[in-house]
Amino acid sequence: MQPKLPIQCPSCEQSLSVSQLSCAHCSTVVSGNYALPLLLQINEEEQNFILQFLLSSGSLKEMASQMGNSYPTVRNKLDDIIQKINTLKNQPKP
Repeated sequence: MQPKLPIQCPSCEQSLSVSQLSCAHCSTVVSGNYALPLLLQINEEEQNFILQFLLSSGSLKEMASQMGNSYPTVRNKLDDIIQKINTLKNQPKP
């Protein structure tokens, strides 16, 4: 099992930022303080939903069928994710 990238501080639950990246091939290290990309700021379930949405060519009807849910349930889930992404987009940057 691959470790999951944490997106919230375990102490105060605020958003985390990326402070270091490294190359496994040449050992180059880049340090700084970078915000997580928007889609990494949503939880894994929401990321998987978006991936499934893309893989089904944006067909909520097909997604509903594959997930065994009704169209309105899938539509509501998408609307919730859209609202969350819009909220994240409008937050001030650290």
